[in-house]
Amino acid sequence: MTEEIPAKDRVAIIGIGQTKFGEQWDRSIRRITLTAATACIADAGVSGDDIDGLYVSNTSTSSFIKQEHQAAMAADSGGLLPIASTEVEAACASGGVAVRHAYMAVKSKEHKMVMAVGCEKMSDISEPAIADTLMGAADREWEGQIGATFPALFALLARRHMHRYGTTVEQLAYPSVKAHANAVDNPYAQFRFKVSIEQVLQSAMVADPLRMLNCAPISDGAAALLLCRGDLVDQFEGDPIWIDASTQASDTLALHDRPHITQFRAVTSAAKQAFNKLKMKPAEVDIAEIHDSFSISEIISVEDLGFVEKGKGGPTLVDGYFDKKGTIPVNASGGLKAKGHPVGATGIAQVAEIAEQLRGRAGKRQVKGVKRGLTLNLGGTGSTAVVHILNRE
Repeated sequence: MTEEIPAKDRVAIIGIGQTKFGEQWDRSIRRITLTAATACIADAGVSGDDIDGLYVSNTSTSSFIKQEHQAAMAADSGGLLPIASTEVEAACASGGVAVRHAYMAVKSKEHKMVMAVGCEKMSDISEPAIADTLMGAADREWEGQIGATFPALFALLARRHMHRYGTTVEQLAYPSVKAHANAVDNPYAQFRFKVSIEQVLQSAMVADPLRMLNCAPISDGAAALLLCRGDLVDQFEGDPIWIDASTQASDTLALHDRPHITQFRAVTSAAKQAFNKLKMKPAEVDIAEIHDSFSISEIISVEDLGFVEKGKGGPTLVDGYFDKKGTIPVNASGGLKAKGHPVGATGIAQVAEIAEQLRGRAGKRQVKGVKRGLTLNLGGTGSTAVVHILNRE
């Protein structure tokens, strides 16, 4: 299908830039963002004058470090003035939404070349303060004010999935084991060490049945992408990767309003839109980066994307179907669990990982022979879902 679309009507990624994820006590949000953006521009072989649009993904920097107006600051720090710059917030899906906005800006021909950069600085405040701030991505009135936290909400999803489908704590541990094994080979990852199922099951309880090693960490970091119109790619040095589909869907903010909490309806909807647009099946995906802020999120998501039958996510993961050498490798980067989760940067970093894999530039974590990849970025408890499908050709 993509061969029939004129180059001028396609959108390409021509530049990628990232920082290492983790605790960056000695670096400001300004410096972290600028590092990723500068690397992205250098990767594409362009100048700042070539860029005519900027989307900055950020979730809670106004609360974390009391800095508002991130988009203007990024344009100023990057020497891109007087460029049109826009800040995007959609909880943990902010990065995916920023990429989607950049895609639409280029696709519509309103802009020729647009940067999407995501950033977050989370280590500077206490864990209880971070937990309280992030609860703003759920329903503050009906969930947060009665004491719920995100681990508690995802624990409800996990318990119900275990009750309904027989998912075990060992299966719940496996996404973390896989993520850490993959992160060993990722120089950008926060946790580059392996863990076993036993270690996951022996780690501290956070919200039963979720333990510490079932949960993504607090992270600082940034990631950037440069998108341009397809008929312009030959003017630049960047190795283009094509965005064939960019879709988004929403669900209720509160879990109690959903008919089934073991399904992310926004994921099902966004995935269906993307696959229908390209007339492809989920099995045609070669590699995927999936939002695993909690291990149950990956189990539910591989089901709702259509990779496996509903309720089979746990056993299929343990069988190695989603391992780096499996049928559909998932989270070769280490995912949010081991690579890290600076929330505003996450969705952009997912797309960056797939683009690097399709370029064949992922180093020791490279998956062989991949031509088409998918990303899934979630906001809240699945209230926002963004799917991107990328193509090498």
